[in-house]
Amino acid sequence: MKSLLIVFALAALALAYEPIENNYHENVGIPEAARIMQAEQAMDFDGSRIVGGSAANAGAYPFLGGLVISLTSGHTSICGSSLLTNTRSVTAAHCWRSRDHQARQFVVVHGSNRLMSGGVRTTTTNVVMHGSYNINTLANDIAIINHNRVAYTNVIRNIGLASGSNQFAGSWANAAGFGATENGSSGNKRHVRLQVITNAVCRQTYGNTIIASTLCTSGAGRVGTCGGDSGGPLAIGNTLIGVTSFGYRPGCALGRPAGFARVTSFESWIRGRL
Repeated sequence: MKSLLIVFALAALALAYEPIENNYHENVGIPEAARIMQAEQAMDFDGSRIVGGSAANAGAYPFLGGLVISLTSGHTSICGSSLLTNTRSVTAAHCWRSRDHQARQFVVVHGSNRLMSGGVRTTTTNVVMHGSYNINTLANDIAIINHNRVAYTNVIRNIGLASGSNQFAGSWANAAGFGATENGSSGNKRHVRLQVITNAVCRQTYGNTIIASTLCTSGAGRVGTCGGDSGGPLAIGNTLIGVTSFGYRPGCALGRPAGFARVTSFESWIRGRL
């Protein structure tokens, strides 16, 4: 009887944790792609993306790449990425393969404030996901994109990788992307300043979803990454510390932490594929 009570108690504790969004393309990417296409076609570029953020100028975040994704289902989805070399970018693995969708190709967009038009656009089907990526928990949610050479310009530049044992807890970093906010979709590049929190604090919200290779930022003030920002950068200056992985399933403007793949945990894996 005692052991049965312990099982029930553990089950109740697990249910108390908040759900993460782990069915990205179906619930986020496909609807966001449709909204952004409609907004760009209507020339409506006055909306906002990242929650609580502001518009980024043309030269800001020159390492940020947009991803226009063709899925095998025939749908279009979106994500973000970061340029590491002239021919390599990093993104989230779930941008290539989510629980219910498989990508067929990426169009990588560099040097543009808009996602669906402009900039330097390269098409690729060569994406390498981490071998231990878990589509349900989003553990090891990281992938390398191999694409045609992109020349560096004043609006296109690579970013460096964080290394060492720094956990960055308490540090302020910038996230950038083309993703949605509570106010809708417009297709413009946005950015927001976020504070990194400890995994112990983040675990209070998401439980065992948070592992050593996860990095979290606070949602205090209702700011953070949002649908469509997946795969994009969390950076301190020109150093990439996180790859946008997940947020709170019911909504990104509700003040919950956001989760990222911790770059220091994957540095050697990334460098081995550059």
